[in-house]
Amino acid sequence: MRGSIFDALERLFQNAGRKQPFEGMDTGNIDPPPAKKNRKISLKRLGKAFLVLAVVSLLNTCWYRLDEDNYAVVTTLGSPSAETQAGLHFKIPLIQNVHMVSKIIKGMPIGYVPGDNTTIPEEAIMITKDFNFVNTDFYLEYMVSDPIKYLYASEEPEATLKMLAQSYIRDTVGVYNVDDVITTGKAAIQSEIKEKLTERVISEDIGLSVVNITIQDAFPPTQEVLSAFKNVENAKQGKETAVNNANKDRNEKLPQAEASCDQIIKQAEAEKQARVNEAEGQASRFEQMYAEYEKYPLITRRRMFYEAMEDILPELKVYVTDGATQKLLPLEHFSADAPETEHAEPETGGERE
Repeated sequence: MRGSIFDALERLFQNAGRKQPFEGMDTGNIDPPPAKKNRKISLKRLGKAFLVLAVVSLLNTCWYRLDEDNYAVVTTLGSPSAETQAGLHFKIPLIQNVHMVSKIIKGMPIGYVPGDNTTIPEEAIMITKDFNFVNTDFYLEYMVSDPIKYLYASEEPEATLKMLAQSYIRDTVGVYNVDDVITTGKAAIQSEIKEKLTERVISEDIGLSVVNITIQDAFPPTQEVLSAFKNVENAKQGKETAVNNANKDRNEKLPQAEASCDQIIKQAEAEKQARVNEAEGQASRFEQMYAEYEKYPLITRRRMFYEAMEDILPELKVYVTDGATQKLLPLEHFSADAPETEHAEPETGGERE
């Protein structure tokens, strides 16, 4: 069409290269030369190509693909919204923009440079409760929990997270002794830092969440102090070894001692019972004897005397001495069945009676 935009552009190009033959003369019915016609056709084709490219480019911006590892933040005239479902999504060209935010867990070293493990003194050197210096290297793991706040709530959320982490690391390390930081207190320190940092990040609401924080390494800043700590650690290990050996010896000997103690107690109980039984038997005999004594006192006393003499006299040796002549005359057992024995003469001499 002669009235179209392309025809107007073509006429402009044509009139720019030649002058009008006569002023006021109508040249609309004059056919252009053949070269001009070819040029007109080329401009039409070029315009159509540009139009097709513009349409294809516009259609290409009508959709986007979201995978499982990313969030999509769609802004419509400056108003953001988050899309988390993976797949193919459509958007309005020139009105809606899409920003991809990663879901994966990221890491942040604090106190050292990854790769060559070079220490960063301003981040690593800290002072402990007992006024000792120590180098501590931490590794912070975090992830994006809210992509909209991650993009718009803070200008540099990672830098904010790192500053908060350094603050709580120094605060926590400062309440522990250097020995705990280097050896036995690492788990408690990590747990305390993670709890404090998580609460602070939630209150700051910057769209990030703390996954974990670990102590990569902790060591004294000088070689002399490091050697001293190694000596202390060796001494502690020696102490633990000695304690373990003592516990082992105790566990071996304690059952033996307990068994021996039980045996002694059982023997004492048996002896106690035997003596109690014997005492009860003697008391019973005495009571029976006393009952008989009350019935017949004289006869009972004589019988008791005779029984006592039967027990005493067989073992008794009686010596009769003459005061004038100083003779010793031993008397043997009074029992009839006692064996006859010869007696040596006394040292002073004399006759046997």
